[in-house]
Amino acid sequence: MALEGLKSGIFGAIAALKGKRKLDEAELAEMVRSIRRALLEADFNVRQTKEISERLDTRMREEEPRPGVNLQTHALNILYTELVRMLGAPREIVPHNQTILMVGLYGQGKTTTTAKLAEWWRKRHNMKVAVIEADVHRPGAYAQLKQLLADSPVEVYGEPEESDALVIVKNGLEAVGGADLVIVDTAGRDRLDQDLQDELDAIHRVANATERFLVIDAQVGQAAGPVAASFHDLVGVTGVIVTKLDGTARGGGALSAVATTGAPIVFIGEGEKIEDLEKFEADRFISRLLGMGDIRGLIDLAPEDLDAEEAARIAERLMSGRFTLNDMYKQMEMMSKIGTVDKILSHMPMGFFGGMGNMSKKQKEEMQDNLERFRVIMDSMTAHEKNEPTVLKRERIKRIARGSGTTEKDVRDLIAQWKRSRKMMKGVKGDRRLRKRMKKMMGDMDDVDMPM
Repeated sequence: MALEGLKSGIFGAIAALKGKRKLDEAELAEMVRSIRRALLEADFNVRQTKEISERLDTRMREEEPRPGVNLQTHALNILYTELVRMLGAPREIVPHNQTILMVGLYGQGKTTTTAKLAEWWRKRHNMKVAVIEADVHRPGAYAQLKQLLADSPVEVYGEPEESDALVIVKNGLEAVGGADLVIVDTAGRDRLDQDLQDELDAIHRVANATERFLVIDAQVGQAAGPVAASFHDLVGVTGVIVTKLDGTARGGGALSAVATTGAPIVFIGEGEKIEDLEKFEADRFISRLLGMGDIRGLIDLAPEDLDAEEAARIAERLMSGRFTLNDMYKQMEMMSKIGTVDKILSHMPMGFFGGMGNMSKKQKEEMQDNLERFRVIMDSMTAHEKNEPTVLKRERIKRIARGSGTTEKDVRDLIAQWKRSRKMMKGVKGDRRLRKRMKKMMGDMDDVDMPM
């Protein structure tokens, strides 16, 4: 999850609120200072940090928590609304009959993001998508785009031997003009020099793009603001895509700096795989950041070949408390299709399923490693053993370890994990409030209290 440092800082700041009904002046001042420090360490804009801190201080003084809401949750609810307000409302983009111009400085991940965006649109809207590679300054740009989309029906147009980007764009628009969506990838520079400006201006006029997306690496931090403003003056940026948000402590700077320009953030990239692109919606992003989860976002992660009926059947068995190793195996298969353990858990509310959302990065990595090993072990089990795990005693464990090329300890670890999961699911079954929250998460995210 992006901005883990900010998340830790915020929860550290509100830890002093636990069990308290009211704050004295010193406690409130210390909490606000800690929140301000956490925002600044995440590289948020100084002016915005000051504004959020002051609004938090005022609202904590003036607003009473709703009945049944503790002081910690009250503070988080305030932070949630203030951060969402700062980042702005999401921008809806009509999916059909669009031409998108991709712009940005050199090394920001523009070509990779072009491929991600093409595949995202194709999958989400079931439409014919084509891309034109117009970067004539970076050797291998066309080959890179072709490779990224090798397993996709997205059409890739390019002329590797042509040195005039404008010629490629003109020819490309003629060749792929029948597509529902055309994305034009352009060259980057180390800075927005006159040559780049002239080339972009010419391409912009010929492409007559309905959308102009600026791609910015999150590591740029607060410098993203001036960059966005410069490109906006040149081509009229209609949306910003922030890349590599998962690998930097400066992500807050990029998000907040772009927000000040008025150019909406439309997508964010968290990962290197072609499917690692997410439509940016401030409420859902901040919801995950503050531990509220984002069940709708988790559903969006599901790939095309995920069997919805099978997923529903497994979910029903999980919630009913009937949970075999066979169910666990199928659950692991689905998880591997959706994404990494870290990505999946980042979409789950922190307090759900025994607090799995609070797992450390190391614990999540260990869990990720276990997934593959456990599946290999279960492949060496009989159908009866997977459906009736209670029969797994010493001799069976020895046989399964030999057959799977693992140790007896690995097999026992799997059985222990199954028992923990079954116990956890029984807890969900008996917790009406938790089930109610889960249903709420599937609907409107507004005014949802975060579990602590």
